[in-house]
Amino acid sequence: MALMPKRVKHRKQQRGRRKGTSTAGSRINFGEYGLKAIESEWVTDRQIEAARVAIMRKTGRVGKMWIRIFPDKPITKRAAETRMGKGKGSPAGWVACVKKGRVIFELEGVPLDMARSAMRLSAHKFPMKTKFIVRGGQV
Repeated sequence: MALMPKRVKHRKQQRGRRKGTSTAGSRINFGEYGLKAIESEWVTDRQIEAARVAIMRKTGRVGKMWIRIFPDKPITKRAAETRMGKGKGSPAGWVACVKKGRVIFELEGVPLDMARSAMRLSAHKFPMKTKFIVRGGQV
């Protein structure tokens, strides 16, 4: 099941800019451990799902996990070998705009070493650099 909005106001969106730092969602609010983005990047619904599966496999479904990002931006794609012009392509997928400083995942109810290794596995699924963080800043 792919992550995507149930409905949107507009089928197509402009690309926008990825500069700046995230102010919202930059702290751990729910769990004990988190994965924080150090760079700004678009994250696709497939990448989020692959990272979620990696965490679930590593933790053995023990504890609780929160996904703090949601892919709500439609990305369009033109057909292969199409000439220039003729308008914008049709929607092909969904991405979440993740700015640096944004918490992507949160985890609780698992030991520190298991959480660290699960987040490391999930970090490999993302196109940007991330870091493992702990609530309160210890470790």
